[in-house]
Amino acid sequence: MADPVELPTPAKVVAARELPAREPVQDPTLRIPVNRDWEGKPEPRHRLVTIGDSLTHGFQSGAIFNTDISFPAIIAHELGWGGGFRHPSYPGYGGLPLNIELLLRELEERFGKNLDWWEAPLALFHARGFLDKAEDYWERGPGKDVPRTTGINHNLGVYGWDVRDVLSKSAKICRDAIDEPKDNFLKQVVQNDGDRAALRVLPSAGIDGDENMTVLAAAQRLGEDRSADQRHGIETLIVFVGANNALQTVTKLKVKWSGPDYKDLKGKESYTVWDPDHFKEELWELAKQVRGIAARHVIWCTVPHVTIAPIARGVARKMTIGSRYYPYYTRPWTSDRDFNPTVHPHVTGEQARDIDLAIDLYNDAITAQVKSARDDGRDWYLMDTAGLLDRLAAKRYIDDPNARPAWWQPYPLPPQLAALPTPPNSHFLTSDGNGRTDGGLFSLDGVHPTTVGYGIMAQELVNVMRLAGVEFRHLDGTVRPDPVLIDFDRLIRRDTLINQPPGNLTSGFEVLAWAEASISLLKRTLYFRG
Repeated sequence: MADPVELPTPAKVVAARELPAREPVQDPTLRIPVNRDWEGKPEPRHRLVTIGDSLTHGFQSGAIFNTDISFPAIIAHELGWGGGFRHPSYPGYGGLPLNIELLLRELEERFGKNLDWWEAPLALFHARGFLDKAEDYWERGPGKDVPRTTGINHNLGVYGWDVRDVLSKSAKICRDAIDEPKDNFLKQVVQNDGDRAALRVLPSAGIDGDENMTVLAAAQRLGEDRSADQRHGIETLIVFVGANNALQTVTKLKVKWSGPDYKDLKGKESYTVWDPDHFKEELWELAKQVRGIAARHVIWCTVPHVTIAPIARGVARKMTIGSRYYPYYTRPWTSDRDFNPTVHPHVTGEQARDIDLAIDLYNDAITAQVKSARDDGRDWYLMDTAGLLDRLAAKRYIDDPNARPAWWQPYPLPPQLAALPTPPNSHFLTSDGNGRTDGGLFSLDGVHPTTVGYGIMAQELVNVMRLAGVEFRHLDGTVRPDPVLIDFDRLIRRDTLINQPPGNLTSGFEVLAWAEASISLLKRTLYFRG
């Protein structure tokens, strides 16, 4: 069956091309007051529930593994509720589908900090052995069995999911999608890794509930779990979804606008960016279901501009003085000198602008849903993640004062991060063999945050929760005074990429470039919907 004809850039995106850079929303309440009739009452049983994609799941460096330090888990820890916060776990071989950091450390241990040309065949053989063991673990070994849990997870984020997946997918759909595994030497990758990961998040038959439940239905069930004198079973619900409706434009370096079958789970798979009208329609259905979840407070996060992620590096100079965009975006290890648009995968500056404009329209739709809910008296809030990332964007704004809009201000890093010998930024992470020399906010896949990057997201959400009146407590149960600050010292200790990155991650990205060429690294880790 031939691929459908690729659609042109949507008219709404074309019409927005002359608009200035979107100004972030500063007030999470949108300056619309609501009646806080819950004040003085005890908090609901489930203090935090999150719905989202890889950024909520806790994905980093090509894998889901450290779910205990995802941003929801960080917030739960600061609430003093870490022991009650249920989240999935992915033990074994660095998680799913492929942990780039663990692979690089394996190669460093075997071949040292520098991979010489004559060692490449041996390194390739060793890498394939690593992939084969990971594949066996998750397809035929202990990892294939989904553990039973004591109840529905509070972190309901699943990597790779867009809005339609959140609306439609269940444990049954994911289980039925898993093929009989094949041990293929040339294609050593965990089959159906996204569905396998989702099964550890979604409720299944038995103690967890109905295997036909979506994550929205699961959250609704948690909302119903309340005492007789309360209207809500959930204190704070965070909804952070939509990045995967545009992310594949930079992970695949391909722009393909959504067509009429965008609501079909199979039909939508080839699209890399959604027409804003299609996104708005999906969002309307999502918001309708979120309204049915008994949560005291709901925080909606906007979609970050995916073109800022360092997986797609701007080539040479900006298109014009004062422009936000480079003429081409390609892989970070392809140098300006070597880049050839007829050879190397890329998106153009004009395409990057249109992707950002589409995301701006997505975020306008999210903001409109929050406004409508607050007008109806619901305690909904907006956390402008897009604005947060814009303020941290090194190549777009920090390194180029001419490109800064009038509203732009740099984001003040937490003191613990600012005091590091190399304060983290949004460049691709690099090392000189002895320590980190650049980057630090994005992990080794160039898309997802490091642990301290997730900490910054958590801090901004904590600020919104405090605005909503949510109480944070010490371990002894006493209420924490304002300002409630994330324990970044703890996160720095846990963040191996900040305090001890792989020694073979050189400034020229030779190892990652080699891994992409030799074992199709990105196709194994990022060619899903992040």
